Amino acid sequence: MMKVLIIDDSPEALAVAKARLLKENLELLCAQGGQAGLIAARREKPDLILLDLDMPDMSGFEVCRELKSDPELQMIPVIFLAASDETQDKVRGLDLGAVDYVTKPFNAFELRARVRAALRTKRLQDLLIKYTQIDPLTELPNRRALRERLRQAWARFQRHGSALSFIMADIDEFKRINDVHGHPLGDRALREFARVLRRHCRECDFPARYGGDEFAIVVPDEHAEGAARLAGRCCQELAEIRLDAGDAEESIQLSASFGVAEANALDSDETLVRRADEALYRAKAQGRNRVEIAHPEPTPRPAAR
Repeated sequence: MMKVLIIDDSPEALAVAKARLLKENLELLCAQGGQAGLIAARREKPDLILLDLDMPDMSGFEVCRELKSDPELQMIPVIFLAASDETQDKVRGLDLGAVDYVTKPFNAFELRARVRAALRTKRLQDLLIKYTQIDPLTELPNRRALRERLRQAWARFQRHGSALSFIMADIDEFKRINDVHGHPLGDRALREFARVLRRHCRECDFPARYGGDEFAIVVPDEHAEGAARLAGRCCQELAEIRLDAGDAEESIQLSASFGVAEANALDSDETLVRRADEALYRAKAQGRNRVEIAHPEPTPRPAAR
């Protein structure tokens, strides 16, 4: 069921808008005023926002500007609800990123039609994002999706000061698996790695295929030690997996190396990724099949993996 958030300072207007949409099989949420609306939007992540233009604490224009500047909310479509039919207001609202503008008192049939149209577009948008941000082999998010989620997590970390960690990992001696046993077995190894990551990650974590045999996990609200425990569980389970090689060698045992870094005291999300990558290379240099946490100061990358 799709979720629609209605933001208006008037309880009567909220009740009217909600009543007009009751037959649409939607989850309807209401927030009284602009500040309350922003809080509800961040908490609920609705599929559509109906936004009153004239509110005493924050105008609809201000609320829309805040929504579109927030990486976690900027893709949510906004329909303005306004008593004014001024062309200037419509143009301004659309320029701020709204998808539609409905004048009060609105016709119930028109409002429902405009909401349905906006939600159809949102569904198509979500499908497009899904198919452009999912790795087809492992069905994990791809590197593009990872970068977007990390950007959002970094913005949240800076805004709220919560913990944030990042894990880089790859399969040990993956090139040998492909060279000796063939790419089909290599593909199976990648799928097994993805399955293990999904199994151990929390709902708020974000595992992804970084590229080739490298994987990554955005770990919000966790310091390096907590992220290292997650990596350790993945490392342990992966080392217990044996894949039938289908030749003279009956099976191969998988293993992976993990590098963990924490965002605290770092200057950017790019630095966070680099520090996790340095820790990964240290895990490789120290024997593979292990988890390493980034040192306080970066260390030179070993020449070979």
